[in-house]
Amino acid sequence: MKRKQSEQEALVQLQRVKTSYQSFIKSTYEHAAQDCRTCPTRGVCCTDEHFVNVHITRLEAVAIRETLARTPRLDEKGKRAVYERAREAVERYKLTAAGDTFKQTYSCPLYDPSVGCLVHARAKPAPCIQHACYENWEDLPPVSLQARTEHRVEQLNREVYGAAWAWLPLPFWLTLIDPKADTSELEVLSREWGVRQAENNSTNALRRKRKSLPVIKIRA
Repeated sequence: MKRKQSEQEALVQLQRVKTSYQSFIKSTYEHAAQDCRTCPTRGVCCTDEHFVNVHITRLEAVAIRETLARTPRLDEKGKRAVYERAREAVERYKLTAAGDTFKQTYSCPLYDPSVGCLVHARAKPAPCIQHACYENWEDLPPVSLQARTEHRVEQLNREVYGAAWAWLPLPFWLTLIDPKADTSELEVLSREWGVRQAENNSTNALRRKRKSLPVIKIRA
């Protein structure tokens, strides 16, 4: 059985996994995708409240928090605004940790109109790395690449937290790990998760209905 590791050790490994995945997608597939900088509606893929259902894990949420804490792009007020947007998203879109959470959609609080994704280089979720606008189906990255990355993400979470974590909507996780938030809700959820079977978290492409797959632009 693999040894339990510290959160900091796992964060280092998580970044390596994401960096490798991101580099591979960029070099192998993105040349066939539309350049986001030329998009007539910049940010729509991140802010479409009827489309985005990206889920992340506890370790990924911590990685996002650490990235936001270090980014030179935002002052303290700007950093607080991210968590405020997350909390507003949870309330507005009624995001919860119960039921079929993949049916819950929202506008991503990590998108900033002036700079784009605030965690693009260091903590971008796997579905967002995979996502792009392609004209042809055959140019899309296979879903198995995302599934393989998420499986490794799951492994890292288990090595740090055991079964005390879950795939949840990104804004919901940000409210749980907000450095200024009450930790009681996370503690309650952790106890609930801790008594269930860890295998309930395993990646299952047939069971997860993602709306965060690459957008298709059909040629006229």
